Order: sequence, then structure tokens, then C-alpha cells
Amino acid sequence: MTADTRSFHFDAVIFDLDGVVTQTAKVHAAAWKQMFDEYMRLREQRDGEVFKEFTYEHDYLTYVDGKPRYKGVASFLESRGINIPFGESDDGPDQETVCGLGNRKNGAFRQVLEGDGVEVYPAAVALIKDLKSKGLRIGVASSSKNCQFILQSAEIEDLFETRVDGVVSAEMGLKGKPEGDIFVTAAKNVGVTPDRAVVVEDAVSGVQAGKNGQFRLVIGVARENNEEDLKFNGADIVVTSFEGVTTSTIEEWIVQEVRGK
Repeated sequence: MTADTRSFHFDAVIFDLDGVVTQTAKVHAAAWKQMFDEYMRLREQRDGEVFKEFTYEHDYLTYVDGKPRYKGVASFLESRGINIPFGESDDGPDQETVCGLGNRKNGAFRQVLEGDGVEVYPAAVALIKDLKSKGLRIGVASSSKNCQFILQSAEIEDLFETRVDGVVSAEMGLKGKPEGDIFVTAAKNVGVTPDRAVVVEDAVSGVQAGKNGQFRLVIGVARENNEEDLKFNGADIVVTSFEGVTTSTIEEWIVQEVRGK
């Protein structure tokens, strides 16, 4: 029997996936770097442009992390002053369009996952199971169109009552992060309003989305020593892992935030 959630100041927790629940953020970053470095080398050889490699610390975290795939491509290219056609979502990976480059990255990402599988963060899964045992509603909200594939590969799809990802966003016309649409939709899908829900994110664009969605609490997960960036951009609480974090811990954080306001 589940506990009565009226004893808590929140009714649901909406988790991002990559870098929060699954150890796939670095796979994404590596696939982005491979694709962009190859493209920038092409522009160097073909157009005489000076090659400047794609970096994790600046380019990935600033322009790509947490954003829908094509938005990430466009954001990075804009930072380099590169203007190419947007194209169509079914563009081939060899087409020089925003969609073509995004699809090339996705092919590299899927290839790695199919070969190596998906690992989870055990403490994150333990927290989700603890939340569910207390009667809290659980959803996953991700910009990735690979979200369901990753959940199934990691055998954790049944932990979540709703999934709002890149596929669902395209179908519903939802705005990507940093807008709060996907988190708000996930909360609505489990029958909860944002003021009674918590968002858990590891990306700057994600904590911004949680803040823009006016959620009760936004938890930032600093896997890459980016505590200050997450805090500055909207995280109420920042942790480096979920070791020792329980339902009661989140309740205490909410109470502290309420008292501090």
C-alpha cells in the first residue's frame, strides 16, 4: 500500500533522462564532437576556413546540452557564424543541412548504444523506486528522440508513468528547452500541476525549463562540476549524485525553500 502523498509538499517528480537517470550524456557529447569536428574539417578543406575543434566544456555545454537535436545544431552553427539551410527531418546524414547534420550525429549515437548498451545511475533508480513506494507520481521528460529506445535498452521504461520526449514534442508541437513545455506536459499527464511537482535536470537549458515552467522545486544534477552554472540558471538545489537522497530529503529541501522565501 502506498503512502498518502498529502503528507508531502509535492505530488510528482519529473526526471530528465540523459545524465540524470542513464549514463548516456557522455555518449551524446562524443557523438556531437565526432560529427561537428568532421564537418568543420570539411569546411577547412573545402572552403579554407580555420579549423576550431568542438569542445565539451564550452561548445557542448553551452550550445547543445539538453536541447532538441536540430536546435542544438543550429545553436552551435550560429555561434560559429555558419548559415546553412535548415532542411527536412528526413534529410540524409550526408546532406549539408541542419537536419542532415543532426541525423548524422544521431546515427553515431545509436551505433554506440547498440554496441555498448546503456548503463544507469543506480542511486537515481533507487530514488525513483523510493518515490514510487511513497505514492509519488513519476514522469520522464527529455529532448531526445531516442528516449524510449534508451529506456527499453536500460530496462527501466516501467518506472515512468509518462514519457514526453523529442518524438512526443514533435507530434504535439511543444517548444524545446529552455521553455518549460515538456515538463509541464509530463506533470499534466500524471494529473499534477507544476506548483506540486519537482523537476530533476543536469543541463543548463533543463533547469531553465524547470524554472520557466514554475515548478515547486528544480533540482540540478552537476555531473560535470557545473554546480554554479546550474544554480545561476534556475536550480534551487544542486547535487553531484543521488547517493543518500530519498523522498524525505526532497521534502526537506522544499520546506527549506518555502521558509527561505
